[in-house]
Amino acid sequence: MWRKLRIIILLLILAGVVQQAWLDKADLNWRRNMYVVVYPVNADGSSKVSAYLQTLTRDDFEPIAEYFAEEAEPHGLVMHRPIELQLGAQVDDVPPEPPSDGNVLNTILWSLQFRAFAWSNSPKVNVKPDIRLYLLYHDPATHNHLSHSTALNKGRIGRVNLYGDAAYARQNLVIAAHELLHTLNATDKYDLSNNLPIYPEGFAEPDKTPLYPQNFAELMGGRIPVSESDAVIPKSLKHTLLGDKTLREIGWLK
Repeated sequence: MWRKLRIIILLLILAGVVQQAWLDKADLNWRRNMYVVVYPVNADGSSKVSAYLQTLTRDDFEPIAEYFAEEAEPHGLVMHRPIELQLGAQVDDVPPEPPSDGNVLNTILWSLQFRAFAWSNSPKVNVKPDIRLYLLYHDPATHNHLSHSTALNKGRIGRVNLYGDAAYARQNLVIAAHELLHTLNATDKYDLSNNLPIYPEGFAEPDKTPLYPQNFAELMGGRIPVSESDAVIPKSLKHTLLGDKTLREIGWLK
């Protein structure tokens, strides 16, 4: 009896995995818009960040939707705006932090915990979202450095570390857009050991002569290469482009 029950449970899990994989693949055919909701989180619990979050409106995130509309235009998508952004209510709890030890089992457990967190911390918005990004805002006065943001394509959720200050608003959008693409199967295109973009896929203009300095950052490359050993963080989305490999990964280039 137990053996039969175990087989049924395994078959149900397998069916769920297959169904989700099919849905994910269908989404990347881009026959409809992908709706993204961003949930602000006061990661510090500070009054300064709290005051900043009160100023946020949907219009603050509109440049992300406009950016992807511009990047998609040459690729013949059926919709004008492939990405639509919604601003959700502030979430009080902080999503679980990914493990730093690189252990595969710990990473799997964290991903399950994160998905459980998202299931119970998704305030309703006008349109049911395809992608949920939790924007963790920090006080720049007390954080000289932010840890890496993380996003999952399984479940399409992201944990994005940002600065809760208007001076960082445009740079925050670059980071959020980068993590958004991770939920759509795009991969990082920089060397994790030094944060330098990998040539050629991490370069916005890999055929430029001379190669350095580059004028733009490949969004998934993260930085604008200015020499073989140096790259700078783009100030805004206007200083980034999507390279061919990223376009293929998200289904915009065949």
